Amino acid sequence: MTATPDTRTAPTVEPPTTPPAEPAPAPAPATPADRPVASADRVVPPPDAVLASDAEREHVTARLRTAAAEGRLTLAESDERQTAAYAARTRDELVPLLAGLPRTPRPRRPRRGPLTPRAQRNLRIHTGVTGAVLLLLVLGAVLGPAPLFAPIGPAFWLGLILFVHSRRAEREPSPDEELPEELR
Repeated sequence: MTATPDTRTAPTVEPPTTPPAEPAPAPAPATPADRPVASADRVVPPPDAVLASDAEREHVTARLRTAAAEGRLTLAESDERQTAAYAARTRDELVPLLAGLPRTPRPRRPRRGPLTPRAQRNLRIHTGVTGAVLLLLVLGAVLGPAPLFAPIGPAFWLGLILFVHSRRAEREPSPDEELPEELR
């Protein structure tokens, strides 16, 4: 006997269909005061924006404190602006905080920054050479054969030259020069 192939197929069982779940309602957007500020929430500034430095933020808040002390701002407005100044990421965010305030007068002479390392080394060498020459002059006056020789004239000129060198030496930029004009 030959076996006949079984042409019966097994019934297919489909899984029971469940109705699609409704999407959960979106939570109400939190206001900036309700949500904590995290570094991931920060918006990246535009590529042409210059990030504000801590010194610039401190300068703006000092001007705001001065304006409040002068009576130009109320304490509440000063607090709001100072809070915004500390939260500012770019210089463009700091500029509107100074709106309505008078500009601070420019100093007659800009502050001088510290000496550069090269200028410090040159000034130390100059001071050492000047000191050695003065020492030789004093020793020559004390031990030398010339009576009543006092090296006051040469000491004056050597001291004046050293003073001029120290005033005209190369310096780092002063902190006032680093502030942009709109934040002054």
